[in-house]
Amino acid sequence: MKIVKQKFGMLSDGTKVNLFTVKNDKMSFSCTDYGCTLTSIVINKDDGTKTDVLLGFSTLEGYLNTKFCFGSIVGRFANRIGKASFTLNDTKYQLDKNDGPNTLHGGFDGYDKMMWSAKEIKKKNYCGVKFTRISPDGEQGMPGNVKLEVTYLLDDNNNLTCYYTATSDKPTPINITNHAYFNLAGKGSVKNHTVKMNSDYILEVDSKLIPTGKLLPVKDTPFDFTKEKKIGKEIKEVGVGYDHCYVTEIYSEENKQAAIPLDSSDLVEFAQVKDESSGIEMDVYTNLEGCQFYTGNYIKGIVGKNGVVYQSHDAFCLETQAFPDSPNKPDFPTSILEPGQKYKAKTVYSFRF
Repeated sequence: MKIVKQKFGMLSDGTKVNLFTVKNDKMSFSCTDYGCTLTSIVINKDDGTKTDVLLGFSTLEGYLNTKFCFGSIVGRFANRIGKASFTLNDTKYQLDKNDGPNTLHGGFDGYDKMMWSAKEIKKKNYCGVKFTRISPDGEQGMPGNVKLEVTYLLDDNNNLTCYYTATSDKPTPINITNHAYFNLAGKGSVKNHTVKMNSDYILEVDSKLIPTGKLLPVKDTPFDFTKEKKIGKEIKEVGVGYDHCYVTEIYSEENKQAAIPLDSSDLVEFAQVKDESSGIEMDVYTNLEGCQFYTGNYIKGIVGKNGVVYQSHDAFCLETQAFPDSPNKPDFPTSILEPGQKYKAKTVYSFRF
């Protein structure tokens, strides 16, 4: 296992941006301190082929100029908050309306466009990078000074583990995820990828993709992936593509009022994805109650790595997270981090090839 650090570019104010590449004998990933962004995940098969299963850009300029958060961290609250506002302890907080009347991925000043401090982690059986920053009180319209840590680790078993931790000096919503766009074939449509999800429900949403508060059974609908199914089999029946929050096995009627994740050891296996053409498979584990399944519906015409032009449905995202709009939904599991608590979210992308 090893880590290679190199210069990735420079911001207009002269800030140096670094790129870290973490390798084991079979695979590697790269990440940058700009946006705490995963820029590549390269699978090295025994036959000598190399497949980068992550969409993104070859240079820093691509990440500077995109609005699609390729591989980046999103927060303080990932996904959507309805009407760009919420009320907490009798105080109403107004947020950016950057998605119609709603807030998406933190608003106009997203974590994907911010610099993070980086520290290399080197252990015998795993290596990685820990990124940290302080989100000041009032940033994105949110209360509280929040200390954030995001750690990406690769081990000898080809597991890429993402740890997200946070503490705050005021009660505040917290919901951190990585917006990785995966393609296990490396390029082209993902409609032939096979997906299985351990999920019996999705969140019902309105026309603006804001949850209504109801859970909908997936059985006998195009949203049913409880048995292996190709992404493209019924994608036309859901409109432009999938962009829905699936309910993981962390959530149940017994613990639906449970607090935000305070223990990162309680993982469930949520999804298994495979591509027959490359022979690459990926399993996803999480300790969060939701996972947004998104099929890259709006990335048409974007010039990505090595000049490849990305089209709609050339990627899938599995964004583990709290339920969208949970600050406005008292029946959803709480996403409010209290002073004295430590938010501990964990997601594992496990690769087989």
